[in-house]
Amino acid sequence: MRHFTSVGDVSDINALVTRALAFKKDPWSKRELGQRRRIGCLFLNPSMRTRLSTQVAAQHLGMESILFNVGSEGWSLEFEDEAIMSGSTVEHVRDAAPVMANYFDILALRTFPSLQNLKDDYSELVIRQFIRFAGIPVVSLESATLHPLQSLTDLITIRECIEANPALQTRKPKVVLTWAPHVKPLPQCVANSFSQWVNAWGGADFVITHPEDYELDQRFTQDARLTHRQVEALQDADFVYVKNWSTYRDYGKIYCNDPGWMLTHEKLQVTRQAKVMHCLPVRRNVELSDEVLDGPHSLVTRQAANRVWAAQAVLAEILENLQHP
Repeated sequence: MRHFTSVGDVSDINALVTRALAFKKDPWSKRELGQRRRIGCLFLNPSMRTRLSTQVAAQHLGMESILFNVGSEGWSLEFEDEAIMSGSTVEHVRDAAPVMANYFDILALRTFPSLQNLKDDYSELVIRQFIRFAGIPVVSLESATLHPLQSLTDLITIRECIEANPALQTRKPKVVLTWAPHVKPLPQCVANSFSQWVNAWGGADFVITHPEDYELDQRFTQDARLTHRQVEALQDADFVYVKNWSTYRDYGKIYCNDPGWMLTHEKLQVTRQAKVMHCLPVRRNVELSDEVLDGPHSLVTRQAANRVWAAQAVLAEILENLQHP
């Protein structure tokens, strides 16, 4: 693995999940792999789980991690080619990225969409320009359209539950991605990425449910079954992934904020005692009710804890590629 920006960088999803679970059992088993290596983690947007889990994962592999909040601690960056930099941007990525490549062996980057211009956000300009000018491996800690480390974590968590439940080992589990209300427009990154990874994995009966006008980009949803009827989607579900996203076609808008879409314990009665997932942070009693979050169906804490093993598996793959290109 050279870079990690989407499921397209992974040659074998199941093998990567297996590796992550092996690290969970023995976190320090490859502590020599990253010795004398350094990862630079650049944050253009806030983070908690992504930031901390990546640091812990790097430490398990013997790597030094250095964190840098680009917006508040450094110069504002320009990413457009041939830009006339007479505005608010101070430094071009063409100049910054090669310098960072001299400081680090791996560059990890977290950015966010503007939700103002679909074409600009979905071009993934920021992460593409870092890959272009840095010349070292780049890991996405979330981009304008995708959150691959979160999605790998999600499959790790699903796999754990399948291995612990013999009934799920005899059939494909039904996995439902359901839209949830929120107080502000959120990007499609997590929903896009989860859809992309579940489809590429191919190990689930996958259903996406949302109100009208919240369709995602079909490049990511592919052949998933789509419905605007949440209760219908939840019928016989084994896993329910709850996430808000804003509109895609009329980009970045909130059309519907119906509180009736919040997942409750009552709605779970039509499932097969489904496990409930969310990437966090979560707006309690807006996206998910307290009774679900704090109840036996909830996997959210396990998901968050598994972020370490997802990051560690990815970094190990990249480090091994650096040793044997």
